[in-house]
Amino acid sequence: MKKPERRGLGRGLSALIADVNMNEEAPATEDRPRRADMLVPIESVVPNPDQPRRHFAEEALEELAASIREKGVIQPLIVRNNPRQAGTYEIVAGERRWRASQRAQLHQIPVLVREFDDTEVLEVAIIENIQRADLNPIEEAQGYRQLMDRFGHTQEKMADALSKSRSHIANLLRLLQLPDEVQDYLREGKLTAGHARALITTDDPAALARQVITGGLSVRETEKLAKGPKPVASKPRVSAPSGEKDADTRALELDLAANLGMKVAIDHPPGQEAGKITISYADLDQLDELCRMLSASPRAGTI
Repeated sequence: MKKPERRGLGRGLSALIADVNMNEEAPATEDRPRRADMLVPIESVVPNPDQPRRHFAEEALEELAASIREKGVIQPLIVRNNPRQAGTYEIVAGERRWRASQRAQLHQIPVLVREFDDTEVLEVAIIENIQRADLNPIEEAQGYRQLMDRFGHTQEKMADALSKSRSHIANLLRLLQLPDEVQDYLREGKLTAGHARALITTDDPAALARQVITGGLSVRETEKLAKGPKPVASKPRVSAPSGEKDADTRALELDLAANLGMKVAIDHPPGQEAGKITISYADLDQLDELCRMLSASPRAGTI
């Protein structure tokens, strides 16, 4: 059941982020010398076919194109020599600038050529989307999930490298547990992340989401709606019906599932201190990963 060893963060995440953050050029190193930007014909630059972002807002592209007509492309695109077509360059980061430059009818654009393998190209594309683009909460959450699933990055390491709080990343990952309908509302801007978080532990998030949108409810009002009506009489709380879990337990299950990437079930009998937790793995690779996380040293920064 030995799994191929994942590349550590080392030069991975932190060094790649330095490449994306073009305002402060990464220092030259022995294996990556500094290269000046150069102008290349715009027709010699092609997009990355595996670019994780597929939607580019029309209005935002027009605004960027207008800026480029007036001031030019201020920040060079990051490209690599196209492995599929000699003499051309494949975009690693900056596809929005490339699209807007086409609209601005530029003949040449500035680029920085980097030596990236296919894995690093995908990783940089995800990082650039998280760092630079105006992402909706679901797109941002999917970016974090890809960094965790594909490259083994933990929430703690991502939080440090991307200057995000761990709670911000954890809360966004929880949104991926919502039904597709609710995720679509988030993509379309009909709901905010605050609204959606309030719906996560409810029995029918989609129905409540429609009610929130129709009524134009605030986040606070959505939280009250999600909690349901207050009990008429103040009676001691009795245990939930068999098989039904309270909101706190379900929220904890979702948090752990988001962290582990596996299904988690918590069985905590009301009024008792003891209980049990069940983690379900889909295949032997996930079992291997779970064993690795459980046996890792606390210093390793894993969950």
